[in-house]
Amino acid sequence: MKIQTQRWIDRWLGQALCGAVSLWARLVNFGRPPPVMAKEPRHILVILLSEMGSVVLAGPMFAALRERYPSATLHVLQLKKNQEVAALLGLAEPENLHALDDRAGLGLLGDIWRVSKTLRALPLDAVIDCELFSRISSLMSYMSGAPLRMGFTPHTQEGLYRGGYINKAIPYNPYRHISQQFLSLVDALESASLPRNKAADHRELPSDTGLSVPFEPHELPAYRHKMLADHSVLAGRKLVLMYAGGGLLPERAWPAAHYAQVARGLCKAGHAVGLIGLRDDAQLASDIQKQIASELCVDLTGYTRSIRELLMLFHGADLLITNDGGPGHFASLTPISTMVFFGPETGRLYGPLGPRAQVVEIGLACSPCLSAYNHRETFCDGDNQCLKRIPADPVLADALAALDQANDSAAHAPGALP
Repeated sequence: MKIQTQRWIDRWLGQALCGAVSLWARLVNFGRPPPVMAKEPRHILVILLSEMGSVVLAGPMFAALRERYPSATLHVLQLKKNQEVAALLGLAEPENLHALDDRAGLGLLGDIWRVSKTLRALPLDAVIDCELFSRISSLMSYMSGAPLRMGFTPHTQEGLYRGGYINKAIPYNPYRHISQQFLSLVDALESASLPRNKAADHRELPSDTGLSVPFEPHELPAYRHKMLADHSVLAGRKLVLMYAGGGLLPERAWPAAHYAQVARGLCKAGHAVGLIGLRDDAQLASDIQKQIASELCVDLTGYTRSIRELLMLFHGADLLITNDGGPGHFASLTPISTMVFFGPETGRLYGPLGPRAQVVEIGLACSPCLSAYNHRETFCDGDNQCLKRIPADPVLADALAALDQANDSAAHAPGALP
């Protein structure tokens, strides 16, 4: 199903359904005391339907849930296309990973019915809805049968209406990093204050994701040998990976000509450049290669067949230069350093966690323009000056400095290219 179709259904049908369910919930619960969190909850559901990078940013939240409720079984509800990350990170046991397939409308309705029956049969003690503007996740939280429903509310602000049945709601705060806001949802579980996260202890921005992907001893060396066999020019050189694609939101892409300029400078300095992305990004990679005209720039689009292989590639490289999106967040699970461009969205809210990530943004008056209040639909005319005005020369200088100053023990972790 096209993303614009999803947005239209969510905006019009979703709001109507949320309103109807809110009225129903008010009638059913009239006169009943508010539910409270069980001392030892048995089952807790986390709903994460958005992009795969958000799963990484939710890592501290999962750690907090396990610390606070060690005996509870965690369940995760995602879109089927994003489920690989949750399985790879071990956020829940395989049988507790639930999925919705949004490729077709009828199939999605069938999945909603099937998953709702599974969740109601558990039964759940609480559900944490991490979505900001999706009404389907809000409706699923009610259909799950959980007595406690955590989620975001706009209060009196415009947008974000997702029903009045979220009985442990906290206000969405556009001034705090999303990882901190996810942690606030955990704090709301046992809170009686208004807003629910008011009485919680102050939380600093998490220093890292708290997540990792274990590899077998042979995996990283084997992948290194495969890389060198396929691209012998990489041997003996530091490798810089570049993700120049914009994915579903092309306005998030730094200009391809800027990437080419940086790549050209890196190749002249004797370093290797690998252009990564999906197979759909192959034409973009080819265009950049033509501008560079160096054998030290190799096309790796479509080279990795899974997120696990992408992480092995990151283990074998020294620096990632990328647009805002999943790769920058996945890189935080590995020793690689990253430079991530932001403009339509801001690193203050969605920047990768960890000390090895550098956010690059200039903060124009119109930036950021994508938010929970506009359903991530920008009013930009396609001329994304917030990224075009980030010059290539300082980025190249920072990249060269990062490669020169990299600690060999960190930059060349086991599995790194020799």
